[in-house]
Amino acid sequence: MNDRTSGPERAEREELARLLPVPAERDLPPGRHLHHKDNLMRLIDQDGDRTTSRPRSRLLRPAVLLPAAGLALGGVLLTTLAVTGQDSAPTPSAAGTGFQAAAPRGAAVLLDRIASVAEKSDEQTVTGDQFVYVRTLQSGNEGEYGGPVKLSEPGEREVWMTQKPGPVIDEGLIHEDGRYYPITVGVPDGETPVGYPAGLNRPTYAWLASLPTDPETLLRRLATEITRDQDTRDTPAEDRDPDQDAFEAIGELLQETVMPPKTAAALYKAAAKIPGVSEDPDAVDAAGRHGIGVARDDTRAGWRTAWIFDSTTLEYLGERSYLIRDTEMGKKGTPISKSAVLERAVVDALRERPSAGKPSAT
Repeated sequence: MNDRTSGPERAEREELARLLPVPAERDLPPGRHLHHKDNLMRLIDQDGDRTTSRPRSRLLRPAVLLPAAGLALGGVLLTTLAVTGQDSAPTPSAAGTGFQAAAPRGAAVLLDRIASVAEKSDEQTVTGDQFVYVRTLQSGNEGEYGGPVKLSEPGEREVWMTQKPGPVIDEGLIHEDGRYYPITVGVPDGETPVGYPAGLNRPTYAWLASLPTDPETLLRRLATEITRDQDTRDTPAEDRDPDQDAFEAIGELLQETVMPPKTAAALYKAAAKIPGVSEDPDAVDAAGRHGIGVARDDTRAGWRTAWIFDSTTLEYLGERSYLIRDTEMGKKGTPISKSAVLERAVVDALRERPSAGKPSAT
């Protein structure tokens, strides 16, 4: 029988035909794995009168000098991944190795709009002796490890990240809970220090600008970066989901960075090609700002992570995670973490704030 459907109608029908879910199970997503690990470390630190930062896959716990095997901590945790339970017919995954459909049409259209806005933002000149400054509100789980969530009140956090291109030991500085914490990586005392290079877990402005801007090429590049950093003995390839890898990696890059416009646009277009990405129509960040979310579910762990954008300007606001079913962590709808980006800038020195124009003395 002849198919009389043509043009946009046929394209839409064919797209809908690809949206049948293929359930699967994998390990925890990178940011959330570190989230739980950091909760455990928080309890340990309370005995030692220390304070941890909010879990980030690339920003290591402050004032910690890591052994050589721990240099790739951020990358290792970026490979403990989850999968959504989205329905899709078997088509090649944009991220590389899965066989799932791309994001639903609504989410793809939204991400395309966000990309268009991002691409029109101002390009910055950032030199290797400068620092990227980002001020956020962070609210995380303070509950007992493995038990019910106890979400903290939002607290302000400032980070200064070095933009040096080569391997570094001193990555920057965190200001949180009234104290400053150096972001230090390397090897134990008495051994030759080994620095950490610019890359997925230390995304300098120059490194971000070097990424390919073709969405599919970018997804392949991210997959290569993640694989390079993973501990394959602990996370074999067959136990990973490359699509969740990509979503989590992009989400991390959006937060405590200053993003080149073309790179930001490419990341959003790449996210539109990730299976299981959907709209979260009324998402609220840690500052209480309502926006529209771009989300992906971890059906095994039982939570959703959403990037939040202003519904009018489409500016990135922050991120939130919450339970999508009842678990030992709490009831469906329980928030797990929230963040809100308040300010981004490029400064010339540690402790310098854009509004003050010079380093703080405290």
